[in-house]
Amino acid sequence: MEMASNSGLVSPSSEMPLVLLVGNPNVGKTTLFNRLTGQNARIGNYPGITVERRSGTVQPRLAGNDVSGAKATAFEIVDVPGTYSLAARSAEEQVAISAILGLRDNPRPALCVVVVDAGQLARNLYLVLQLIELRVPVVMALNMIDEVKANPPNAATIETWLGIPCVPTNGRHGIGMDALSAAIAAALRKPPLGRANIEYPPPLLGDVDRVSEALPDTWTSGPVERKRALALWALCSVDDDDELEDIPPTLRTRCHDVRGAAGARDLDLEIIGSRYAFIDRHVPKMYERFVANPPKPKLSDRLDRIFLHPVLGFLAFLTVMLAVFQALFSWANPLVSGIETGVAWTEALLRQHLPGGVVRDFLTEGVIGGVGNVIVFLPQILLLFFFIGILEDTGYMARVAYLMDRVMKALGLHGRAFVPMVSGFACAVPAILATRTMERQRDRLLTMLVVPLMTCSARLPVYGLIIAALFAPGQRVGWIPVQSGLMVAMYLFSMLTTLVATAILGRTVVRGRRMPLLIELPPYRMPSLSGTVRVMFERALDFLKGAGTMILGCTVVLWVLLSYPKPPATNLATAPAATANPITAVAGTAPPAAPAIEYSLGGRLGKAIEPLIAPLGFDWKLGIGIIGAFAAREVFVSTMGVVYGLGDLDDEAAPLRERLRNERKPDGRPVYTPLVGLSLMVFFALSCQCMSTLAVVRRETRTLKWPLFMFAYMTALAYLASLILYQVGHHLGF
Repeated sequence: MEMASNSGLVSPSSEMPLVLLVGNPNVGKTTLFNRLTGQNARIGNYPGITVERRSGTVQPRLAGNDVSGAKATAFEIVDVPGTYSLAARSAEEQVAISAILGLRDNPRPALCVVVVDAGQLARNLYLVLQLIELRVPVVMALNMIDEVKANPPNAATIETWLGIPCVPTNGRHGIGMDALSAAIAAALRKPPLGRANIEYPPPLLGDVDRVSEALPDTWTSGPVERKRALALWALCSVDDDDELEDIPPTLRTRCHDVRGAAGARDLDLEIIGSRYAFIDRHVPKMYERFVANPPKPKLSDRLDRIFLHPVLGFLAFLTVMLAVFQALFSWANPLVSGIETGVAWTEALLRQHLPGGVVRDFLTEGVIGGVGNVIVFLPQILLLFFFIGILEDTGYMARVAYLMDRVMKALGLHGRAFVPMVSGFACAVPAILATRTMERQRDRLLTMLVVPLMTCSARLPVYGLIIAALFAPGQRVGWIPVQSGLMVAMYLFSMLTTLVATAILGRTVVRGRRMPLLIELPPYRMPSLSGTVRVMFERALDFLKGAGTMILGCTVVLWVLLSYPKPPATNLATAPAATANPITAVAGTAPPAAPAIEYSLGGRLGKAIEPLIAPLGFDWKLGIGIIGAFAAREVFVSTMGVVYGLGDLDDEAAPLRERLRNERKPDGRPVYTPLVGLSLMVFFALSCQCMSTLAVVRRETRTLKWPLFMFAYMTALAYLASLILYQVGHHLGF
C-alpha cells in the first residue's frame, strides 16, 4: 500500500482538481452528486447502495460577492461509498478510505466535500474530525436542512469552530447548490485545513508515538499532525480481525504489540471517547436556540412503534408483501393479456404472409414464440421494481433489516445481511455486490452463498406462467386469493429456506463468530417517484436487452435443437398428424403418432433425462425447459414457448399458459396438475439456474471453489425438496 505523492493537489489522471464527495450512509450524498453534476445515480436509504465509483465534471459559479476577478476552475467530483469513520473494516469503507487518503494508487484529492445530516450533527461530525486531523482540505455540506426547521444548526458558528466552510443545503430540492459550488471553487484556490484540538489521554499519545515510528516513509510526508492522525488511524484499523490489504508487516506487528502492552485499557474506547467528548462539548453551541422541552415523537418514531414491533412489525411486513404481489397480478393482468394478444397476432400475421419453410418456422416458433412468451411478463417485473424502489426510498427497507436482526443473530449473522437478501428479490447479482458493505469476509461469503435462494425477478415469469396456467383466477382460500397467495407463499418460502440455509452453512461450511448490527434508520420520507420510475424503466430496458440478446440466442439454439434432425420421410408418410402441433392435444383426441419434436436432438435429450426427473412429476418437455433455464431462469418460459409452438398451424394459437392448462394424457387426465406446478416452482425456487450469479460469485471470491459449491448444494437441495413434495402429495391423492 503506497501513499500517493503529497506534492500536488491535482489528480495525475486529469488536469482538473479532484474533489471527493464523502459522508455517512443515508445523508443524501448521492442526491447532491446528481445536483452538482446533472447526472442520475441511484439513491437508496440503507447503507451500501453506492457501490460503484461515480464521477462527473462540475463548472462552479463564484459567489456573488467575490470581487477577486478569479475564474472558477472546473473540477472532477467523485461520489465515494458511504462510511461512518476512517476505521476501515468493510470492503466499501476500504474503498472510501483509499480514495480519501490517496492509498493504493489513488490520486490524493484536492478537496473533500463532507455531506452531513443536519438532524444528526453529532454523529456525522466524527468523520469530519478525522479528516481535519489528517490535514485533508474540507468543505462541509450541511444537508437536509429542511428537516430541522424547528432548531437548525448554525452554519456560521460551525465555520468559526472548525475553521472550514459550512454550507446549508437541501439536495432533494436543489437548495444551496450555487453556494456549495462557489464554496468548493474558493476552497480549491485556498484549501481550508480546519482545526480540531482534541485532548487525548497522555498514555494513548505515547502509544500513538510508538505506532507512528513504524509508519512507512511514503505515508508520513506532510505536517506532524498528519503523522499522528495516521498513527491513530492505524491503531484503530489494524487488528487480528481486519481485512486490510498491503499493510506493511512492521506496522501490523507494531499495532499488535501496542495493543498487547495496553493490557486492560481499551484503546478504541480511548480514541473514540476523546473525539466524542470534544464533539459533545461544542455541539450544543452550534444550534440557533436551546430547546428546553423535548418535542413530541416524530412521525418516524410513531411509525417505528408499529414497524419495529416484534409481532406487529412482522405482521406489517407480511401485509406489505401480500399487497405488493396482489397488485402484481391484478394490475398487470390487463397488460399481460394485451401483450399475449399482440404476440399471437404477430405470429398469425407472419404465418399468413410468409411462405411455409424454415424461415417462417424460425421467425414464428423461434423468435416470436420464444422471446414473446418472456416479454409478456414485463408488466409484472416493472411493478416489482417499482414497489421495491418505493419501499427503499421511504426508508422501510432499513426497518426490515433491523427487524430481521432478531432472527439473523440466531443464525450467526446480523440484520445487515438481510439487506442484500431483500435486494435479491430484484436480482442476485447486485445483491451479491451489496455484500461488500459487510465488515467481515466470513459474513460476506455466507451471505453470497444464500442470496441466490431469494426469489429474484427472473423467477417471476416462471411463477407467473405456472400459477396463471394451473390455478384458477377466482379461486380463494378464505379471503386470500389463491394466485396472489401462492406468489407470496413462494417468496416467504424462499426467505425461510434462505434463513435455514444460513443457519446450517454458518455452523458447518462457513463458521465464525457473529458481529453486532450497526445500521442507521433514516427518517421516513416521501419517495422520489421520478427516480423510482427512472430506475423501473432502466430495469425494463435491461430486461428487454436480455430478451433481445441472451434469451433470443438461447431460444434460437433451442429451436434448432428441437427442430433438427427431422424425422425420416417414411415416418412422415405413415404419420401425417405429426406435422400438426405435436404437443398440444385437446381432451378427447389422440396425440400424434410420431411427434417430430421427439425425433429432434432436443427431444432426445429431454427423453434421456426423463427417468431422472419423472419422480418430481416432470415429463420430458419440462426437462427441456429446465435444461434451457440453466443459462438463465426466465429462458424456461421461452423454451416452453418453442416446445409448444413447433408445428403449430393454428392461426389463432392460444397463449402458452392455455396450452399448458389444456395438455392431456392419452387417458384424458391433465398432464400438468397443481401438484406438478408446485413441484416445479419449488425446484426453480431452490436451484441455481443463473450463469451470471455464478460468475459474480467467482469474481467476488476469486476462486472457483465457492461457485461450484453453490451450484452443487442448490441443485441437490432443489431436487430433494421437489421430490419429497411431489411424492408425498401424490401418495396423499393430490
